[in-house]
Amino acid sequence: MIELYTWGTPNGRKVSIMLEECALPYRVHKIDIMQGEQFAPAYLAINPNGKIPSIVDPDGPDEESEGSGGAKKRPLCLMESGAILVYLAGKSGHFLPASVRGKYAALQWLMFQMGGVGPMFGQTHHFLRYAPERVDYAIGRYTQETQRLYGVMEAHLAQHEYLADEYSIADIAVFPWVARHEWHDVALAAYPNVLRWFKAIANRPAVQRGMAVPN
Repeated sequence: MIELYTWGTPNGRKVSIMLEECALPYRVHKIDIMQGEQFAPAYLAINPNGKIPSIVDPDGPDEESEGSGGAKKRPLCLMESGAILVYLAGKSGHFLPASVRGKYAALQWLMFQMGGVGPMFGQTHHFLRYAPERVDYAIGRYTQETQRLYGVMEAHLAQHEYLADEYSIADIAVFPWVARHEWHDVALAAYPNVLRWFKAIANRPAVQRGMAVPN
């Protein structure tokens, strides 16, 4: 059983959605990032970056020798939500296309989330909701970039059902961030293709279950 260390954030929910979609057995460990639990020594031993999510897979991908007794699986600790999605796709054989072109189509949109959607939406959330004082320049900068990223998705999804050639880890990565569109003051009705995509994914039972973790 995979051990999932997580909290109710978009990055955390990527992994619980993926585990639900792949029907992989897992156990949830809540890491309350509002109380600083991500900096506890026991957790830093799993994730030295002090972030969520992380997983520990006792049935890791390589083996260690037990002498004449054969070999046993080595547990794998893994941090960074994007890396975890790629690992789980490889472990399960799902949601990362088998074709070379399909695989890299999905990976480029995963990187779009990791390098763009996550950091920029996150900064918008911070300056709109959490900053101790209003900083108009930061709000303008990150809001504008958030809207630009929505525009990129809107244009792409006008020609594609999903971000890649099929439903993939790219959609799983982006969806929890778009689910917080109200946090970054975006009306999805202004992006009808993103809204169509969002509704289709929101209706998937595994996504609904994954979004409810860790509550």
